[in-house]
Amino acid sequence: MPRTPTHTADHAPSWYAASVNRSLEFPALDGEIDADVCIVGGGYTGLNCAIELARRGYAVVLLEARRIGWGASGRNGGQLIRGVGHDVERFRPLLGDAGVRRLKLYGLEAVELVRRRIEEFAIDCDLTWGYCDLANRPDHLDDFVAARDELLALGYRHELRLLQAGEMHEVVGSTRYCGGLIDMGSGHLHPLNLALGEAAAAAKLGARLFERSAATRIDYGAQIRVHTARGLVRAGRLILACNAYLDGLQPWLAGKVLPAGSYLIATEPLGEERARQLIPRDMALCDQRVALDYYRLSPDRRLLFGGACHYSGRDPADVVAYMRPKMLKVFPQLTDVRIDYAWGGMIGIGANRLPQLGRLPGQANVWYAQAYSGHGLNATHLAAQLLAQAIHGEDSSGFDLFARVPHASFPGGPLLRAPLLALGMLWEQLKERL
Repeated sequence: MPRTPTHTADHAPSWYAASVNRSLEFPALDGEIDADVCIVGGGYTGLNCAIELARRGYAVVLLEARRIGWGASGRNGGQLIRGVGHDVERFRPLLGDAGVRRLKLYGLEAVELVRRRIEEFAIDCDLTWGYCDLANRPDHLDDFVAARDELLALGYRHELRLLQAGEMHEVVGSTRYCGGLIDMGSGHLHPLNLALGEAAAAAKLGARLFERSAATRIDYGAQIRVHTARGLVRAGRLILACNAYLDGLQPWLAGKVLPAGSYLIATEPLGEERARQLIPRDMALCDQRVALDYYRLSPDRRLLFGGACHYSGRDPADVVAYMRPKMLKVFPQLTDVRIDYAWGGMIGIGANRLPQLGRLPGQANVWYAQAYSGHGLNATHLAAQLLAQAIHGEDSSGFDLFARVPHASFPGGPLLRAPLLALGMLWEQLKERL
């Protein structure tokens, strides 16, 4: 029977953890060490910062509280989709036409960064190209037309094709949708195998990685001291890359990101024929609702079905009972199918849904990146590149562009901000039904 998510030191009991293709384990920090840069967080942001800085000659130490890829990086939906942020047009008064255009181009470059990372280090993570946005209402098709035209104007070089209701059988075996937009420049992959492959690459480049080494306290200053239960890192620079799991380590920064639950289930293997009836072209798919559904096939032909972003700050008591009805609304033909895996955990949401990159106020040598709001697979890789470029003094313009955007703290403090946001998201869902 699938288990409910547990926040232990080990990876979530996911299909990803059950299908990793390498055994990788790093020691806990024991003692005192020195570094040029200390990175706190062993997800995509931290790992790619480690790669980018180690290859530039920095002595890098990375601290992960649990296991590499334990957070959202190792258990997300595995959908590699163009774009960073949601509705970047709203930032035009602040960033101008050129700034907004650059954000949109970064949304395309971020996917290419992941592609190049996988190719450079020959990471086996089941990268598969093909994605389709799904229209729940006719007006979504108008949005797709605008999105297609804008992508073409930006010079997008991958296939884009609009689908009408009568063509949806080409991509999905469901009658729930009235159209779609195929994008062959987006796709899907095995997120935990990607994280482990990037950890191996960082270590090969000379970065020192430590697991089960939670940062418990930070002493700021010209030389930063990061304490763990059994060790200490002294460094000239610090990168905070904890996202939804920053907790109380840096309260000012933690107040700007809301941990929101996201959950997935994996069916038993369906066999090639039945799997192709559900998703004929092996694409990743995602609808347009506030409480969106996203899904795809695994290489062993399971349906991986996720979504239902949960803002209460608590996991459902039974993820299968929570997620299976959502799956059956899309695919009622799966009533007889067994669920083999169920898992979930927190992702980081920002108030304006744009990734947060910056320096800690008053601490010029403390950098951060967080709050990817559901686009973390690609946006983390972009954030790491921009951070490394800025730290190394190559080109800080991309980092500065993101850092110019102010980010509000969520109201209500640690206890009330999740319930307040949950009420706001409930209102958004109610508006969808009106």
